[in-house]
Amino acid sequence: MTVIALLSVAPVVEGSMSDQVAAAVAALDEFDVSYETNPMGTVIEADDVDTLLDAVGAAHKAVDGDRVSTFLKIDDKRASDQSAADKVAAVEEHLGRPARRDRGE
Repeated sequence: MTVIALLSVAPVVEGSMSDQVAAAVAALDEFDVSYETNPMGTVIEADDVDTLLDAVGAAHKAVDGDRVSTFLKIDDKRASDQSAADKVAAVEEHLGRPARRDRGE
């Protein structure tokens, strides 16, 4: 089984949050998960939901601030081991091209 999640953790502050987002992402390194960070969040893959939730909890706690906002969306597909890359590849197969486009193209 593979559990895939979209995680976004950030302090509620004005200005740049990149140092605190980096702390949240770095906290994931202590767990047996794969992840990829993008401008809107971090996609995390784990073998089970408990590992995923432990990693997410650590990422949330790693952010310093009086108020921290965390968004978590979990896809716990229990009858399959489909990875995040597999899911993107399936969409790209239907598109007949990469699921990416730069503005102006």
